[in-house]
Amino acid sequence: MSLRAVAYQSHSHGSPADYVELTYDARFLRRKVLTTKTGQSLLVDLPQTTSLDQGGVLHLDTGEEIGILAAPEPLLEVKSGTLTPLAWHIGNRHTPCQIEEGRLLIQRDHVIQDMLERLGATLREVREPFTPEGGAYGHGRTHGHSH
Repeated sequence: MSLRAVAYQSHSHGSPADYVELTYDARFLRRKVLTTKTGQSLLVDLPQTTSLDQGGVLHLDTGEEIGILAAPEPLLEVKSGTLTPLAWHIGNRHTPCQIEEGRLLIQRDHVIQDMLERLGATLREVREPFTPEGGAYGHGRTHGHSH
């Protein structure tokens, strides 16, 4: 018997029964079969396409919760004496970006990498969970309107 998730919430009210670990791109879904950390089959069947966040939970039709974990994935670590102009250029290209003290993280992209190198950034390939900033209008990802 497989589990069935019918709703999503950005935070848990308890301790999830199990977890799914997904990359950034895989955390944007509506209907998909996933495998939990304990090996159970999970049908995600949400009413609309949803951006699942690290720490969020899927609600099962049984009332239990399945926690969302950001999976490690190939990224570029961006460093510079001043990150502000680099962050502006990354944002101007609508590239998802995780902003931290002293560094930026983006998905690997040779075109963006070339641009950042030309701007004087220090780049390093890393493999880490990716949790970029959400959209400015509260809809997640970078979508400012619903569609």
